[in-house]
Amino acid sequence: MKANSEKFFLALACAGLLFTGCHSASTDKGSNGNADSAVVKAVAIPDSNGFKQNAQGKEVDLFVLKNSNNFQVAITNYGGRVVSILAPDKDGKPVDVVLGYDSLKSYQKPKEPFFGALIGRYGNRIAKGKFAIDGKNYQLDINDGVNTLHGGFNGFYAKVWDAKLLSPKSLEISYISKDNEGGYPGNLAVKVIYTVTDDNALKIDYQATTDKATIVNLTNHAYFNLSGAGSPTITDHLLQINAAAITPIDTTLIPTGKLMPVKNTPFDFTVAKAIGADINKQDEQLKNGKGYDHNFVLDKNTANKPVATVVSPKTGIKMEVYTTEPGLQFYSGNFLTGKDHDGKGGASYAYRSAFCLETQHFPDSPNEPSFPSTKVKPGEVYHTSTTYKFLSK
Repeated sequence: MKANSEKFFLALACAGLLFTGCHSASTDKGSNGNADSAVVKAVAIPDSNGFKQNAQGKEVDLFVLKNSNNFQVAITNYGGRVVSILAPDKDGKPVDVVLGYDSLKSYQKPKEPFFGALIGRYGNRIAKGKFAIDGKNYQLDINDGVNTLHGGFNGFYAKVWDAKLLSPKSLEISYISKDNEGGYPGNLAVKVIYTVTDDNALKIDYQATTDKATIVNLTNHAYFNLSGAGSPTITDHLLQINAAAITPIDTTLIPTGKLMPVKNTPFDFTVAKAIGADINKQDEQLKNGKGYDHNFVLDKNTANKPVATVVSPKTGIKMEVYTTEPGLQFYSGNFLTGKDHDGKGGASYAYRSAFCLETQHFPDSPNEPSFPSTKVKPGEVYHTSTTYKFLSK
């Protein structure tokens, strides 16, 4: 995977192309950013009793990781979902910065928008659910209009994973995806480790092996609001992304196969600006995504340099994103509706009241030879790592 990414970026540089959900599009848009949205009143990790039950023949639970600073992350092994992240604001008070629910039942409801979910086998979209490996054609579930999204109808987000606490700061979950599950070839053994670090970060390490050539693209679908889950908007958040290009999309949110420089477009976040600064401009790509819902082609990054930063002017919380991945899906919560009031603490999650920064290989890569490859063969180890670090200023 790493070698493929490096070749890709080298090719881009030579061609002079790098200039200096993710969610379901079938969901109703609903209310606007001024809709009523009950902000979470009590900042606390949900009661684990709301998650403790048997599902798919396994025990579901809620696991809480914390460091000595009382930075806390709650994760359920149903879908590997990040349920809560409690990060200190500029006054040292804890703020829950991810959207989610207080019980397992809400995560299991129809058309649930993948809150905090571990996404696989393939994060993002595959055109018409079709791809080929070594001359053999495969057909996946069609669960998003005419395309496949986030692994299909019963992706990793809906599986009960085996869970093991490695320490008070680290949780390992694992799952074996059987050959032809969702239409994907090969028995895929997946292990994901969540670790809370001493500097208030959540690190997610993904690993997978297969017994048959297949495609893999794992990510996490956390919805963030650094002003607090349930706060009415994220359009005031200041976002910066180290990306000189995006993969433009058609009206079904599938990449065209080309790269589009972000300079002089609403997609230029190379210098920090408010998410809402250009979001309502007349622009074909914004129209296709109903806002931002695009893969950003990350500038070649190192482990010590964030690929993106976001700041809430309200709480002073700053989030830095680090990753080994070549792409970042920025989604501006365009399909949240605020219709339900079953969020944590009774919150409703309104239109554009959260954003996602999903680290990934590119959407529809199996059908775009110029994109970094997502193919994994027997004997190879798929491994990627992403860190979300929280600071206050």
